[in-house]
Amino acid sequence: MNRRNLYAWGVAIVCFVILMIVTPAIPQSEEYHDFADKREFFGIPNTLNVVSNFPFLVIGLIGLVLCCYGNYFGLRLRGEFWGWAVFFLGVAAVAVGSSYYHLKPNDARLVWDRLPMTIAFTSIMAIFMIERIDEHKGTVSIIPLLLAGVISILYWRFFDDLRPYALVQFVPCIAIPIMAILLPPMYTHSAYWLWAAGFYLLAKVEEAADKPIYKWTHHIVSGHTLKHLCAAMVPVFLALMLAKRDIETDRQSLIETWKISWTKFRGNKMKVESYTCNYSNVPVEESP
Repeated sequence: MNRRNLYAWGVAIVCFVILMIVTPAIPQSEEYHDFADKREFFGIPNTLNVVSNFPFLVIGLIGLVLCCYGNYFGLRLRGEFWGWAVFFLGVAAVAVGSSYYHLKPNDARLVWDRLPMTIAFTSIMAIFMIERIDEHKGTVSIIPLLLAGVISILYWRFFDDLRPYALVQFVPCIAIPIMAILLPPMYTHSAYWLWAAGFYLLAKVEEAADKPIYKWTHHIVSGHTLKHLCAAMVPVFLALMLAKRDIETDRQSLIETWKISWTKFRGNKMKVESYTCNYSNVPVEESP
């Protein structure tokens, strides 16, 4: 690891320590486990919150197979392969961990819900560093980022403080869309990152509105169930991106592309056709 990398990690650690000092602890609220939909079907407690995790298993296993079998996604770099393989493995594990938690929601089981999500978050961050910043730095960051995610879960469990976990979860949610817009991509179809981010944002809104949505839908479906379905669209869009993308020959960031498109749009809008009108002199006869 060179000196610049050490400085970067050192600055990050110092910022984290300062944040931990100046901010109060965030304990896990027991109300978090009080979900709106507690119905039981076919002997399965909290049925819809359990079975709505099934899409994670499907897309996770499909993505993992396409990564490993014949390299269907065309991953050229070793870091890319490991990053995406860990991501889809984490997605598949979300189905198991979240289902286990929702069968009997409590803090002990919540660990197994959050752990695979953290693996997915941190691996995505490493992938983005590989594609947008530096291949080597992104590759060597995979294991440290995964360890940081695991440590954040353990810290919450032993010290009842969600601050490290909140950083691990929300920093990628903020950093990835910003980097997707500002940094030039290595591949085409990078707009799929924004679609994925949009669905994740929608999932968080549905999670926060769990009980109101359950009431608005006349107890048909809760916000937390919809949250699972929307969050499962994130790996769907990313898998579609991997299947469609190609090497970007003209590396332009999304914001540069939008600026060019907006300039062309305004140019076409302001273009005015000119018409030439010819007037002929018509003799006027004077009346006697």
